[in-house]
Amino acid sequence: MPSVIVDCAMYRDGRRSAAPDDLSDALDEARASGDAFLWVGMHEPTEEEFEHVSREFRLHKLAVEDALTAHQRPKLEVYDDSLFVVLKPVMYDDDSDTVTTGELMLFIGDSFVVTVRHGEGAPLSAVRHRLEHDPEVLRHGPTAVLYAVSDAVVDHYIEVAAELQVDLEEVEADVFAPQATDKNTAARIYAFKRQVLEFRRATNPLLQPMDRLAFGDVPFVHEHAQPFFRDVADHLTKASEYIEGLDRLLSDALSAHLAQMGVRQNDDMRKISAWAAMAAVPTMVAGIYGMNFDHMPELRQVWGYPAVVVVMIGTCLGLHRLFKSRGWL
Repeated sequence: MPSVIVDCAMYRDGRRSAAPDDLSDALDEARASGDAFLWVGMHEPTEEEFEHVSREFRLHKLAVEDALTAHQRPKLEVYDDSLFVVLKPVMYDDDSDTVTTGELMLFIGDSFVVTVRHGEGAPLSAVRHRLEHDPEVLRHGPTAVLYAVSDAVVDHYIEVAAELQVDLEEVEADVFAPQATDKNTAARIYAFKRQVLEFRRATNPLLQPMDRLAFGDVPFVHEHAQPFFRDVADHLTKASEYIEGLDRLLSDALSAHLAQMGVRQNDDMRKISAWAAMAAVPTMVAGIYGMNFDHMPELRQVWGYPAVVVVMIGTCLGLHRLFKSRGWL
């Protein structure tokens, strides 16, 4: 088997068991026993590495192309010999406060599961370990694997959404702080919206495939598993609504920030205008008395100079008091 295969195991009656090294022999043995299936896990295979697996399991070439290319939307496609499901696990980095997505493809067929992982966000190792310790669930075959993987991915959506909620509260605190000084608040909110958009691309397209698994008749999926997929669909709807709420609140926070910026600019302009008005009075008086005219009022009086100074100071104080009472200063 190619080295790109991370794990390959046969499960009989819900328990891991020995299997032939050859994939074709292992698959034949699993189908012959009736209570076994083969689970092959791969990580970012190349076309040459995946060719052997796709040939042995007779995977559809279009699905194989999607699995190799990655960058797919979450979806569910039914082919003659297999079911193809694309999930997008989401990771949250506490250090950089960023959301990143991986890709996880599942091929579900007669007595086999093939998982292809792109990126580091897929919880396959933990899911496989948990299933191996729960034979009652794993006994249901490939359907159990599809359910467990979907459930793990969707549950992590809610955890990441909770982390984003904490970041949103910090952004709102910055926006509505009495003395907001962060000049990069708008850039931070916009970057946050980009993270939420990336999150929505993982959750929203998955709603229809999950509804189909929960309420429709899907080949290679046991009909008794529908209640379990309905539970996953409910959690996915909750996560999607959570993300929609985050996006709306971010838009409101951005609008509030821009409005506050406009108010602060208006306050600054009023203060500048008020100080300019106070400065204009003595400038005007000084300008008039600086002209070279012989006949000017009180020009020859001893008290003329102090009288003009007193008038200028009094006028400035009166304007200052007026602007202060109106909130301009």
